[in-house]
Amino acid sequence: MTDTILTARGLKKHFKTSGGSLAKGATVKAVDGVSFDVRRGETFAIVGESGCGKSTLARLLMRLLTPTEGDVQFDGSDVRSLAGRDLTALRRDMQFIFQDPFSSLNPRMSVGKLVGEPLETHFPKMSASERRGKVAELLAKVGLRPEHAERYPHEFSGGQRQRIGIARALASAPKLVIGDEPVSALDVSVQAQVINLLGDLRDELGLTLVIIAHDLAVIRHMSDRVAVMYLGQIVEQGDVDTVYNHPRHPYTRALLSAIPVAAHGARTPQTALEGEMPSPANPPSGCRFHTRCPYAKERCASEPPALRETDAGDGHIAACHFFEEIAAATPDLGLADAPERAPGAAARFALYQDAMRDRTTLRPRQDQE
Repeated sequence: MTDTILTARGLKKHFKTSGGSLAKGATVKAVDGVSFDVRRGETFAIVGESGCGKSTLARLLMRLLTPTEGDVQFDGSDVRSLAGRDLTALRRDMQFIFQDPFSSLNPRMSVGKLVGEPLETHFPKMSASERRGKVAELLAKVGLRPEHAERYPHEFSGGQRQRIGIARALASAPKLVIGDEPVSALDVSVQAQVINLLGDLRDELGLTLVIIAHDLAVIRHMSDRVAVMYLGQIVEQGDVDTVYNHPRHPYTRALLSAIPVAAHGARTPQTALEGEMPSPANPPSGCRFHTRCPYAKERCASEPPALRETDAGDGHIAACHFFEEIAAATPDLGLADAPERAPGAAARFALYQDAMRDRTTLRPRQDQE
């Protein structure tokens, strides 16, 4: 059995506009030549600013969108060519957790129906009593009570609704789960609970997770590897500790330097960016980041940089012509060696740390969420 469960090669998704703020007939290059591999059993994160194309990429992986160019291979099968029963099998083995727990659940369906619907689709021979038992088991896995199956989404908090969404995603016994900003709509304390839950379920069920996010502080505590996207392209990729402590692309460095360090007197070297992200309908020539990069040179405006191995090694790649010079001239961020946090900050981040250190699931009482 191969160590790679998901592969993307040269993925592109271009949209023709019909007007609005963009010229009619303009081509938006939402995803523009993305390639990566996801290893079986890992948590692979895709991060970047809003508008960089990461959510479009997630939908391409699931075949919720058809790519303009490129291929996706899932567990040895070409996702683009699947049809009929093979496509149904893909929907069973690859599931999606949506960003907004308030709009992703049908308000007219009870929780039991919502979680049980995938069971009816993928396991049609399962009896009604077996299905009810499985729904109760799934709810228990995500920290909810069996009697919640009789309630409706509006009766739950945001964190509880996201747990329902996770239970629904797990119902088909998937191999891989994609989460598109699965905690961004939740309060910080509830984010930690859901993150811990996803980590525990990954270990318990042998899942592979692909997490889309813009919050790099969240990703640090739940991922094995991370890819950084800018304007439809991956600009850096590697082991999460290497990327966070030894970033080589100026964009990654700028994102990481903006993470608050919750410690008395601590300061992270700041990388200032100028202007806004350019339009994906009219990306800059050469390196797409050169219009905002404090280290840009003449070459950057004319020659697109290729992803290449960095001095950090171990599969760490970055798309920058001058990352060796930048690394030599600027200190590493050293986020792993940040000073001890203040008591209040330590309490907020303890939930994240517990999941990675002890693999202990936080399943609060229902009146606490």
